[in-house]
Amino acid sequence: MKLRIRQYKPCDAASIVSWIKDEESLRKWSSDRFGDFPITSDDINNKYLNCNGDCVEPDNFYPITAFDESGIVGHLILRYTDFEKETIRFGFVIIDDSKRGKGYGKQMLFLALKYAFEIFKAKKVTIGVFENNPQAYHCYKAVGFTETGEELFCELFGEQWKIIEMEIMRKECN
Repeated sequence: MKLRIRQYKPCDAASIVSWIKDEESLRKWSSDRFGDFPITSDDINNKYLNCNGDCVEPDNFYPITAFDESGIVGHLILRYTDFEKETIRFGFVIIDDSKRGKGYGKQMLFLALKYAFEIFKAKKVTIGVFENNPQAYHCYKAVGFTETGEELFCELFGEQWKIIEMEIMRKECN
């Protein structure tokens, strides 16, 4: 498997939507950032292309698509979280459900980290993961993310879902 990343294209939305099989998967992927399940390609494209990913600042939202010889296999977004543009936040991380557990997520994250550190010159990359998503948590740990100790909560399905905050510094990603 030779994975590459590129800028998101509106046609990618159809694949992303197809990987989100139920409302719990939607919430694990996007927290409460999209409306009701099921979401559509138009929902994603509207948020990304017309609403700048809900980022107030211009030039602060970078959706990325991962692909190999078989086509699109994953997706995530990068956005700055500080005015100094030293910290990048990964979000909306998703892998084609038929490819999970095969190393695609790790490879996509390694490529995105390289992009964040080498192209954007970020000093740190952060990510949050719900405690009830152990597969994603273990993938992030395997790439080198470490827990910050900060915990947040999001109310979903009438429950408090714990978010584990993680980070990786530029020097750790080599």
